[in-house]
Amino acid sequence: MRLVIARCSVDYAGRLSAHLPSATRLILIKADGSVSVHADDRAYKPLNWMSPPCSLKEADGSWTVANKAGEKLIITLEEVLHDSSHELGVDPGLIKDGVEAHLQELLADRMEVLGAGWSLVRREYPTAIGPVDILCRDAAGGTVAIEIKRRGEIDGVEQLTRYLELLNRDPLLAPVKGVFAAQEIKPQARVLATDRGIDCVVLDYDALRGIDDDKLKLF
Repeated sequence: MRLVIARCSVDYAGRLSAHLPSATRLILIKADGSVSVHADDRAYKPLNWMSPPCSLKEADGSWTVANKAGEKLIITLEEVLHDSSHELGVDPGLIKDGVEAHLQELLADRMEVLGAGWSLVRREYPTAIGPVDILCRDAAGGTVAIEIKRRGEIDGVEQLTRYLELLNRDPLLAPVKGVFAAQEIKPQARVLATDRGIDCVVLDYDALRGIDDDKLKLF
């Protein structure tokens, strides 16, 4: 991973245009080929980014990041304050807690609770930014990505949004719909999911384990 702290401005040219005026920012160039620009006022979401695969061309005072779709991120460097590279090695990945992992296993074994004709494609379906909990097909044969949490919050919706962005670039899968599943879904997360066209499912752990006959609630 390469870390660059620089005073820079950023212009995006693609499906729309966007401009970040000059400021001191962190630029991350990751081994997967992604480039992202970060400010110091938010936990994880970049101000702008280019997902892999993409190319980076460095010229004197200007970087151009481009993807296969022809979208470009142009970073104009005014002053570089720090530039370092680090080998992070292979990440073991996120280890889910027992309940969350068991929810994934149970739901994968009982896809019919989401609707007649639903079928599993794969658990932990790989993407460039991590595995989707469940990839499945609905009754009409459409592709659905499911992200499972014990407690559904905004960061989980953001995570699923990033997965959907990548999955929908695959012509063999697209269009891919999203389902956000959790034992409890916070109101703010539900509002964000609805705004992005993502369905919400409230999971009953005991019901999935067969302790009672309650059904999942699909909203």
